[in-house]
Amino acid sequence: MLTLKERTEFMQRLADEHPNPKSELNYTTPYELIVAVALSAQSTDKGVNIATAKLFPVANTPEKIAALGVGGIIPYIQTIGLYRSKAKHIVEMAEMILKDFGGKVPERFEDLIKLPGVGRKTANVVLNVAFHQPRIAVDTHIFRVCNRTDFAPGKTPDDVEDALYKQVPPQFLENAHHWILLHGRYICKAHSPECERCPIAEFCNAPEKAERLNLDVSTKGSLPPKPLKQRRRPLRRARQRQQQKQLQRVQPKPQPRKPLPKRK
Repeated sequence: MLTLKERTEFMQRLADEHPNPKSELNYTTPYELIVAVALSAQSTDKGVNIATAKLFPVANTPEKIAALGVGGIIPYIQTIGLYRSKAKHIVEMAEMILKDFGGKVPERFEDLIKLPGVGRKTANVVLNVAFHQPRIAVDTHIFRVCNRTDFAPGKTPDDVEDALYKQVPPQFLENAHHWILLHGRYICKAHSPECERCPIAEFCNAPEKAERLNLDVSTKGSLPPKPLKQRRRPLRRARQRQQQKQLQRVQPKPQPRKPLPKRK
């Protein structure tokens, strides 16, 4: 378990990586954000941004989404995964927001999770990003970083979330979601984590770190030296030539043979 000083240093280093963190989903209103987050399940932010760039100019309010209907929404979002169920959810969400919340995205966790297609993670993202509440939404990136580093380990996302509220110093809580997420997305990646440039590597005991750093050490610099036998071959050959010359000096030179007398 890290001390308060170590936890503060841990978060400060992540904060230094991204001094002004923000969501990578494109949105301009809380309603656009909640739609984008609902669409992002099992999809990339890049893919969602491509879809919402087509959808939002046509429908970016609960009234317009409800009027468009499921069939009208599908052509705009069919490039992302699970688009049929997501279209159904965001239409039902729009209808409930209009009916129960006066057309505005609710600002209470208990109200948000009542909306179709909105779970704990989506609710926390909306509360944190749109309404600046100190909430942490645990996605795959945050789950991975917290378990690899033992900063806030847990067997489930809920366990990690509970641990984070205890481990993150209060002054870092509002942006902790972004800092840990961005670190996991771009450095502490699931495959080939970039441990050599990780600012919190000293807090990490993950086996991936040891494997990665060993790989880097073995591949840096020049090629490994040649085997000793190969390096000594030129010297051995030179000695052999010298020995041959010495033998030639010691041995007497052969005398020319006298010609045989001619027969009469």
